[in-house]
Amino acid sequence: MKPFIKPYTNDEALQDDISKLTSKDVKADDIYVISHDDDRTKRIADNAGASTVGLSEMGIGEAVKSTFEKKGDLLRKQLQNLGFSESEAESFESEMDEGKVFLIVTNNDSIEQYLS
Repeated sequence: MKPFIKPYTNDEALQDDISKLTSKDVKADDIYVISHDDDRTKRIADNAGASTVGLSEMGIGEAVKSTFEKKGDLLRKQLQNLGFSESEAESFESEMDEGKVFLIVTNNDSIEQYLS
């Protein structure tokens, strides 16, 4: 199943949507926040009770290699590890270059109806 992904420019709107999802019993372990700004990503995830892409999603080998990579390369790898194609990851990462932050939800087919 392909993960759900949605871009945001407004952090509060993103946090509101995460609250909607958790109120519908979507597990926090299936809700991810990702952006170019690590502090922003962590702040949003912490405030909303979501996850960031870490070791469990990347695997230890990938995580170690990632410490020597550029931020864009790391973000594309993280997106691919969550289930997106290389071209999708490149497209999403270029949107992050423009300041967007993404909500990604795995293991759930009902996300769009929860957020409508």
